[in-house]
Parts: sequence; C-alpha cells; structure tokens
Amino acid sequence: MTKYLISFPSAAMQVPANEMEAVSEDSHAAIRQAKEAGVYVFGGGIDESVPPVLVSADGTTAQGGYPWAPPINGGFAVFEVPTREEAIAWAARLARACRCDQELRVFGFDPES
Repeated sequence: MTKYLISFPSAAMQVPANEMEAVSEDSHAAIRQAKEAGVYVFGGGIDESVPPVLVSADGTTAQGGYPWAPPINGGFAVFEVPTREEAIAWAARLARACRCDQELRVFGFDPES
C-alpha cells in the first residue's frame, strides 16, 4: 500500500467564525471514519505559535526555516491506501469537512522506513 499526504496551507481556511465549530466536528468525524477504515496513519496541524528552527549537520541551530522557502503551515494527514483513487476519495472527504481544497502527494517508497 502507498502512503499519501493530504494537506492544506493555513491561508486556504477561509471559513467564517460561526462555521468553525461545524468544521471541527466534520473534520474530526472524517478522521474517525479513516481510523475505523484502517487507513489513517497520523495527522495534525502545524503549531504556528512555535517558530521553526533550522538545524545543521553539526547541531547548530538558527531561528526560522529555510529563508528561501515558503513557510510550512496548515493541516495535514497521512493515509495509507491501496490506490490513488481511494486517496483522492479521502482527500475529497477532508475537503468537504474542512471547507477547503486539499493537496494530495505520494510518499516515495523507502524499504528502510
């Protein structure tokens, strides 16, 4: 089976404040369904109140991520399903629940992971 990353950046969540409770309930329901189906690996949201730290090979650190890269934020989930079509179906469920489009990416297979 293949692992898929389903994600969205924070800016994609253009939801009125009065709908946020419903979004939370619906997204949690979709994740519960994925867990019941045995396809959910893990997920969550990036804690944007904690800035990233760039760690070098020698262990030194610098505040912030790569200065030339866009920031990583928003929410994500990793699913493991047998087909791309099934991954697309789960991404559509999450898009409905979160009220925003989801990006779907494939993890490359690494036998050591």
